[in-house]
Amino acid sequence: EMFWSYLRKQARQLENELDLKLVSFSKLCTSYSSSRDGRRGDTSDTTPLLNNSTQDRMFDTMSVEIEQLLAKLTAVNDKMAEYTSTPGTASLNAALMHTLQRHRDILQDYTHEFHKTKGNFLAIREREDLLGSVRKDIETYKSASGVNNRRTELFLKEHEHLRNSDRLMDDTISIAMATKENMTFQRGMLKSIQSRVNTLANRFPAINNLIQRINLRKRRDSLILGGVIGICTILLLLYAFH
Repeated sequence: EMFWSYLRKQARQLENELDLKLVSFSKLCTSYSSSRDGRRGDTSDTTPLLNNSTQDRMFDTMSVEIEQLLAKLTAVNDKMAEYTSTPGTASLNAALMHTLQRHRDILQDYTHEFHKTKGNFLAIREREDLLGSVRKDIETYKSASGVNNRRTELFLKEHEHLRNSDRLMDDTISIAMATKENMTFQRGMLKSIQSRVNTLANRFPAINNLIQRINLRKRRDSLILGGVIGICTILLLLYAFH
């Protein structure tokens, strides 16, 4: 039992570290595109490269650190699984398996979040590099020709407008996906809580009326939240295509 407590303490510590790392990792990936946009206005040839290199190094370093923490947490979960199979734990097996499954679910969620955030970052970096290359070619052409013709300026303005619209659409989709995932997670939590409450209701019929009122209010709140999210999404889409 002492060994099981030690493993659980290790698992919780690693989960806390992963949670903090993933929050910082997500902030780095979110700020990457906007920081690249801000640096494009700088006429210096060296400063953007240094800044880009610094952000890329931070991304690589944090990726390695998170992968190491995930590997450690996986190893702890494996040890916990081995412990549940040892002789003498049969009487506690149900409780141990429940705890183990909870830690496995947390590991799976963190792994999924890490790979999703990393994939988004790499996609943004590839797109920004491509757009930067196109912009650099246009600027080189303008410098070589020495002509500031109106057609080129109009093309640049249209290109900038399209890029801003594309980024706004990406942000809108990201917000919608994050909202959907959060609501899915909350729905799962609410189902678990409702199952426990229903069990209590079956034992104590006097609270059935209270539970029914809570369910009605929950459905009303869900409809209101869904309406607000839908209206916000429509307004963002209208703004993007304005």
